Amino acid sequence: MSDTAVRRHLVWLLEGGHAHTKFDEAVARFPKDKMGVRPAGAPHSAWELLEHMRLAQEDILRFSLSAEWVSPAWPEGYWPRNPAPAHDSDWDKSVRAFRKNLAEFTGIIRDPTHDLYHKFPWGDGQTLFREALLIADHNSYHLGQLVLLRRLLGIWG
Repeated sequence: MSDTAVRRHLVWLLEGGHAHTKFDEAVARFPKDKMGVRPAGAPHSAWELLEHMRLAQEDILRFSLSAEWVSPAWPEGYWPRNPAPAHDSDWDKSVRAFRKNLAEFTGIIRDPTHDLYHKFPWGDGQTLFREALLIADHNSYHLGQLVLLRRLLGIWG
């Protein structure tokens, strides 16, 4: 498979919508009064999942670009402190930041000057290819959780 085809497939995987719902579908028109609700048996609210996805994706993106990046403390740095957003605008702000970081990462993947397989001089063997798979895997897992939460809250479909 050509490098161009691999890059195209990675972007396809990162943007979703094939084996799972797209990010925009999972977060669209989410009622403000449901963002912080943890349905019975659910460990996280939609806000917690959205922020976790944003924080983890940003960490992977920034790590992929620079040895100077310092990852948040695990696990507390990857989750919001509260189950609900502090302000009504926080949800949309988080959604925009997630989209922006995903677009930046897919831009890097599309750019043939970025070697997909070269190990970063920092870290412990990570490559851009591996980090792309990590973002896609992590996002699809939590998108599934968001869809399940929407179903439990009666706001899906």
